[in-house]
Amino acid sequence: MLRLAILPNKRISPIRNKSSSGPRKFVKKIPRGNSTSASKYPQVIIFDVDGVLVDVRESFHRTVLETVRHFTGKRVTARELHHWKNQSGYNDDWKLSTAWVKSLGGKNEYAEVKAKFVSLYWGESGRGNVSREKWLLSRPVLRKLAKHSELALFTGRVRLETDYTLDHCRVREFFRQIVTVEDIDHPKPDPQGLLKILNGRDPARSLYLGDNVDDAIAAQKARIPFVGVLPRNSAARRTRSAQLKKFGAVAILSSAAEFPVWLARRASHR
Repeated sequence: MLRLAILPNKRISPIRNKSSSGPRKFVKKIPRGNSTSASKYPQVIIFDVDGVLVDVRESFHRTVLETVRHFTGKRVTARELHHWKNQSGYNDDWKLSTAWVKSLGGKNEYAEVKAKFVSLYWGESGRGNVSREKWLLSRPVLRKLAKHSELALFTGRVRLETDYTLDHCRVREFFRQIVTVEDIDHPKPDPQGLLKILNGRDPARSLYLGDNVDDAIAAQKARIPFVGVLPRNSAARRTRSAQLKKFGAVAILSSAAEFPVWLARRASHR
């Protein structure tokens, strides 16, 4: 997880300013839903990335386990990983890995643990655990959602990781705003990233989808309705569902694929 900012490509279309004979002005085309959709659907839908839009069990989660095993020699498990994930303050996998190593008697500091994590995640020429990631929400579904609402991302990833996945999966075009951990001063569970995306808009007219405690706390602090995403019959759902509800989750879905149906049903009752 190197720290590098890569600016997304922006599409612009030339539009003649009819009130002036001066040079052409360029404005970005922004798709907007109709007034009926705007009244029923959220103005902004904000997604967390890991565990919501991307299956990271074989990428980030595997890398945490391999990193801890490397430094401690102990065979730690996914069940133990979820114990850490259920606690606030461990949304950052580098921080989590370091704390876990130390809890098992390791003397390794953050910088050393992070370096090993990064090498395992990226591997050589992107053939590390990052190659095991799976995007979960199809382009047609994203396109349909974008007709009703502005789509945005607020993730604990760094920019390089985020850019790689969006470009590799060809989904960048659907997200009007992308806020990574490098774009804010205070990471989750602080709501700074969510508030940055809203930029003064009514939080009640938005939704945030996430999968961990810090996502739910950040949404609660920002007064944004929160939807939890936890796979059915998973350890994460068994151990975390009650916590997400405790912090205000209005629903717990089994996957992001269920979200469009849930959203349409919600809109039909408004």
